[in-house]
Amino acid sequence: MTESRPLLTRFAPSPTGYLHVGNIRMALINWLFAHHNGGKFLLRMDDTDPERSEKKYASAIEKDLNWLGLNWDVFARQSDRFDRYNKAIEHLKNTGRLYPCYETPEELTFKRKRLLAQGKPPIYDRAALKLSDQEKQDFENQGRTAHWRLLLEAKTIHWEDLVCGSMTFEGKNLTDPVLVKTDGQPIYTLATIVDDMELGVTHIIRGEDHLTNTAIQLQLIEALGGNPDAFTFAHLPLLTRMNGNPISKRDQTSKHGQSLNICDLREEGIAAMPLNSLLAKLGTSDPIELYQDMTKLIDTFDIHKFARSTQKFDEETLFSLNAKLLHHMPFEKAASLINEPSLTQEFWEVIRGNLDNLEEIKIWQKVCFDNMTPVVNPEDADYIKQAFNQLPKAPWDENTWKTWTQELKKETGRKGRALFLPLRQAITGHDHGPEMKDLLPIIGYERTKERLQIGIDA
Repeated sequence: MTESRPLLTRFAPSPTGYLHVGNIRMALINWLFAHHNGGKFLLRMDDTDPERSEKKYASAIEKDLNWLGLNWDVFARQSDRFDRYNKAIEHLKNTGRLYPCYETPEELTFKRKRLLAQGKPPIYDRAALKLSDQEKQDFENQGRTAHWRLLLEAKTIHWEDLVCGSMTFEGKNLTDPVLVKTDGQPIYTLATIVDDMELGVTHIIRGEDHLTNTAIQLQLIEALGGNPDAFTFAHLPLLTRMNGNPISKRDQTSKHGQSLNICDLREEGIAAMPLNSLLAKLGTSDPIELYQDMTKLIDTFDIHKFARSTQKFDEETLFSLNAKLLHHMPFEKAASLINEPSLTQEFWEVIRGNLDNLEEIKIWQKVCFDNMTPVVNPEDADYIKQAFNQLPKAPWDENTWKTWTQELKKETGRKGRALFLPLRQAITGHDHGPEMKDLLPIIGYERTKERLQIGIDA
């Protein structure tokens, strides 16, 4: 690393779908690395694919990052930078590092399959380098348009990776990558390096599926007149589902039928810090525990703690952390997250111990403040009628439930579950939840009376 360059990491999503937990893990780690080391964080939209990139996905990406607290210091959009990529393309052509190829996709597939059948690596044979000017013109006359490949040098490529350690590739064992498509659009491999060089990125932290890309891009940096030693790399193992299957933008449903994309997790009541806490520590030597804010995550972050083994994302751990957060969340914090007039301090302190996610607040809002149909089993109908007749008069407090049920116990001989459960079901519609001594004063005399009456009349 060159000492004079300020530290800058980047997260460069393609707006072709919604972010999932695997994407966000990379964003979070880049953000934490930058903040831990006094650097800055760049958000760059890799939107060079006009057919698949959509504004709604770009907006969703920004919303997800803001929700998680991953604010960016610098923003860039690749679709604004095509002039820079074209300039790099011309430079590579002029220096002989970019050469035109005319094979069709079908011809390339045939070559690849033939090499694999022979037990050889599917490395491009550089047949295009042998084409004469006349042969190239003939292809053009046939209506073929060239795609352009980077001519790799047959030298050793080496770097010290912050996670993987010493990495070495041989250039002769790599296939010349396509950098420009037949329509003139630059490929990711080229555009991302042009951006990283020109925008001042110093640390590239990404998935281990990019290891070969890094070897190629180190040669590309040199070909563009840059210094490969100006970049530090870290390649992390990818997240998988618990069954070992990969997580992708187009297949995000978990074993519970739950989406693993960020906007859906948010809509389903997952809070930001449980997700940040899990993803920041998953695959490290640190215990996975709930962090209340980003400050301690920044302080305890260490890129060298990440293991090279594949990590499995367990949503059960996420649910557990989320429940723990809610069970201990002060009212002031809850009120800042939930814009609901019915969320009073009394109501929150009664229900929070029974919440697994924020969406479940709606269940208890309905129980306490809305109309609902009670649940009364036929065998309990007479008991509910007796309870209705002995319903204590208002006002109610935390002693009302005990007084009422003790009187019913004397009159009916019921006890335990047979005494309490039918009343809970008739009043709340549920067979579990917060303690009835706390719920009853919030529900109030009139709602309780109405629900018992409905249960009797049913």
